[in-house]
Amino acid sequence: MDFLRVKTLESILASAEKRPLKRQLNAFHLILLGIGAVIGTGIFVLTAVAANKAGPGMLLSFVIAGIVCMLTALIYAEIAAMVPVSGSAYTYSYAVLGEGVAWMVGWALILEYAIAAGAVAVGWSGYMNGILREAGLGLPLTLTAGPADTITLPDGSVASGGFNLLAFLVALFVTWLLVIGTSKSAKFTGVLVVIKIIALTAFIVLAMPAVEMGNFEPMLPNGWGTPLSGVGVLGAAASIFFAYVGFDAVSTAAEETENPQRNIPIGLIGSLFICTVFYLLVAYAAVGAAGAQPGGELSASREPLAFILRQLGYESIGNWVALAAVLALPSVILMMIYGQTRILFNMSRDGLIPARFSEVHPRFHTPHIVTMATGVAVAIFAAIFPVDVLADISNSGTLFAFLVVAIGVMVLRKSQPHHVRHFRTPFLWVLGPLAAAGCLLLFISLGSYTIKLFFAWAVLGLLVYFFYSRHHSLLGKQILGDINAN
Repeated sequence: MDFLRVKTLESILASAEKRPLKRQLNAFHLILLGIGAVIGTGIFVLTAVAANKAGPGMLLSFVIAGIVCMLTALIYAEIAAMVPVSGSAYTYSYAVLGEGVAWMVGWALILEYAIAAGAVAVGWSGYMNGILREAGLGLPLTLTAGPADTITLPDGSVASGGFNLLAFLVALFVTWLLVIGTSKSAKFTGVLVVIKIIALTAFIVLAMPAVEMGNFEPMLPNGWGTPLSGVGVLGAAASIFFAYVGFDAVSTAAEETENPQRNIPIGLIGSLFICTVFYLLVAYAAVGAAGAQPGGELSASREPLAFILRQLGYESIGNWVALAAVLALPSVILMMIYGQTRILFNMSRDGLIPARFSEVHPRFHTPHIVTMATGVAVAIFAAIFPVDVLADISNSGTLFAFLVVAIGVMVLRKSQPHHVRHFRTPFLWVLGPLAAAGCLLLFISLGSYTIKLFFAWAVLGLLVYFFYSRHHSLLGKQILGDINAN
């Protein structure tokens, strides 16, 4: 059956060698790229969303989401070291669970990467529009939010947006950076990572002394939450999960990494560990210094970290933190688009989408066509939709992909126990089921609206597969050729 045909690990590696990307990234580059992909809109913007859903209980939400991601990172490290090619969860699924599942994972990863890039672009535009307004250079309000978003008018009333111009433009700028070369993009990302670390460190140092234990009461104003409700600690964890998304983008750089068997696990686990420590410190300081009850001032802010510092009397530093977000968030957009293009590059190489998407630029050595197509799509998403909607939709695709990877690595341990593993997930038969259960729990906590959108997207993906992809699959043609030859 077409849906179940599997590529061997050997054939995946051989296919990658036919169109090699330039290997130019080391472990340090990967950690920087991982931090660049992870620290962004989730902590700079969605802290307010989490406060509105869970109140001070969002601290527990950060812990839950962080644990699920850490478990998944350990599992990703094993399969990424075994199959050091671009494609991430899509490629791994192809090798273990078959073409149909791989296609659905690749289709879901469009939600993780492209939609996530759009969400970050919207978060960036919120900070940038605020800075422009403070300088007296604000854009017309209709150009600060998309038609599916809302804006607050000077008289206090609320209206629909028109076109988020700045979000649209920053997505196109990042796309241009990716077209001109990966090494240039990595250097650009490295600078922005330093800016983000400095901004978050400044926030922690200034807000931590202002922590008051009274701000943690009541700790759980909306309780733990129930499946499909989208509120409470679990609902906030499902949303704040977006703050950790991006670490797996490190694995999409495998074909451009020196010694990937060693450096990919270091990049995955190292970047996620650093980000988790920062997140827990920032969340604790934010809740303790300003309070985080649903419906409060913090939950309504579009620039929560800068807002808290201003409330504490550090107005100028708050403005600098806002500026740091403006300077640094493009690195997250960069890594999201980067990850998306490498996945689509690999799907094209397998024949599941048109071959032009796997063409490499003769001068820049980058997949320029798929990069430009992805960038334009991201810019359009960002110009139309609000950040919270985009973040939750992105999370649905991510959680599905993570669930499949956890299952796939366990299956591979049984089906190919003697295959060389340069990194072995410790206690896999404990951590694997825990990771899968955690992904499933967060998925059903996203809310019914988001879940319905995910399944609608999945149905569309199945239609594309059965009417186009399975007929153009190179693996399918190879199997058919072997049959005819016999």
